[in-house]
Amino acid sequence: MKVKTILVSQPAPKTETSPYFDLSDKQKVKIDFRSFIHVEGIPVKEVRAQKIDLSNFTAIILTSRNAVDHFFRVAEEMRFKVPDSMKYFCQSEAVAYYLQKYVVYRKRKIYVGNRTFPELTKLIKKHKTEKFLLPSSDKLKPLIPTELNKLGVTWTRADLYRTVVSDLSDLENVFYDVLVFFSPSGIESLFKNFPNFKQKNTRIAAFGNSTIKAVTEAGLKCDIKAPAPETPSMTMALERYIKEVNKK
Repeated sequence: MKVKTILVSQPAPKTETSPYFDLSDKQKVKIDFRSFIHVEGIPVKEVRAQKIDLSNFTAIILTSRNAVDHFFRVAEEMRFKVPDSMKYFCQSEAVAYYLQKYVVYRKRKIYVGNRTFPELTKLIKKHKTEKFLLPSSDKLKPLIPTELNKLGVTWTRADLYRTVVSDLSDLENVFYDVLVFFSPSGIESLFKNFPNFKQKNTRIAAFGNSTIKAVTEAGLKCDIKAPAPETPSMTMALERYIKEVNKK
């Protein structure tokens, strides 16, 4: 069956140069965007119950923009003035750049990794005497605590925000040829919103091994998988699939 409509389970791109728009134009398909999950801040009362005292830490490990936002939200609500001496270990340049929303970049000690967490640990290792705080969501990749424990550094996890299933009830009678997922949480949201969901002729696209696994464990067929050597991005994987099925 040909592909004419695609639903991407993420917010719409903020830039007009998104490869999704190029894909839509080139392949003449309609692409919609909708967050299947969203992030909510954990109330300060619950953070205090974790026995988190921000004054005990000399360094912050930031793995995402959400971590940045919610660390400074909690600091403000706790009336904690983040000292100028605080060190920031950012997993990627994008996270470090986003940090400028809250701090004067050139006046702070900021260390930037190369996208993956194991790359960031190389920098953390050089500062083993620091006391690290890891602002986290309620769902943390097991790799992160494993890597930090291997280093033997003093670190504390603080759950500051949680991933929540979005209300998709308005999509109940809307059908797409392809649904695109980027995390197991997206699959969880699909079935929480539509417990009786049947795949039928809907194609499922999944990015990453954990998402692909969640698709199959839910009893669904994963038709489009990324990344792959020949299709490292989701848009490339979608384009390849569309070219194959739409030429028939």
